[in-house]
Amino acid sequence: MDSPTTPIAMFLSPVTMTRHPARPEEVNDLSLRVYMLGVVDFETALRLQRRLHFEICENRTQAALMLCEHAPAISVGRQGSHAHIRWTGDEVVPRRLPVRWVNRGGGCVLHLPGQLAVYPILPLDRLGLNVADYLRRLGELFLDLTADFSLRAPAHADDAGLRVGGRLVGAFGVSVRDWVTSFGAYLNVQPPLDLYRFVQTTPAGREPMSSLECERRGPVRPAMVRQRLLEHFQASFGFTSVALFTNPPALAENVRRPAARAAVRGASAGYA
Repeated sequence: MDSPTTPIAMFLSPVTMTRHPARPEEVNDLSLRVYMLGVVDFETALRLQRRLHFEICENRTQAALMLCEHAPAISVGRQGSHAHIRWTGDEVVPRRLPVRWVNRGGGCVLHLPGQLAVYPILPLDRLGLNVADYLRRLGELFLDLTADFSLRAPAHADDAGLRVGGRLVGAFGVSVRDWVTSFGAYLNVQPPLDLYRFVQTTPAGREPMSSLECERRGPVRPAMVRQRLLEHFQASFGFTSVALFTNPPALAENVRRPAARAAVRGASAGYA
């Protein structure tokens, strides 16, 4: 398998995906490290992601999955632009959000507590996957996840992300370098939705993002979403050896635990 030398700017195959019956069990011999984190600022998460990517490029017997939330910020992928951040001079709150341009597929994503960031760092060559296979499997994983939460409208995944009833609840954007993935997906579980009207997540999209809780029309427990997502991730990629980390030394001073997370969400009306 030839190795790409630059990140691949892709979301998913443009073919709309539907939920299929479970695949036969596929098992690999890689060790999966899962980083189950709290609220992490975007730059700190990016540094950890780069470190893990380097380690896995050097040792392809391992893989990693980061699950976290981000403090308020906007990231802009390869399909995004300043024109997709739609504020005016009178709308001062969004102007205080840091904007970070990143080398991943996709457009602009508004990050807030209550949104789950999902970062798989996987050696695709060791898993026997090409990029299209990985992207398709990632989309199907999220379809399996939504089926666990009794949503009131059908879900489907396309090149922009995960939609429920046509409304975007998750944005996809990955990078692949040396056949090792980074970035991944952002799933709105229960963030405050008012600021999403200022950010156009996909170049063709006009409606602001929704959330699982909004589409379910009932409460959704973030801890349950993480647990179910991890279960589907293990099954989808065939991991049997899993080690869980909740407070890696590299992030000890930069992670806000659940109690602090609630305080951040409570202050969502004004980001200073």
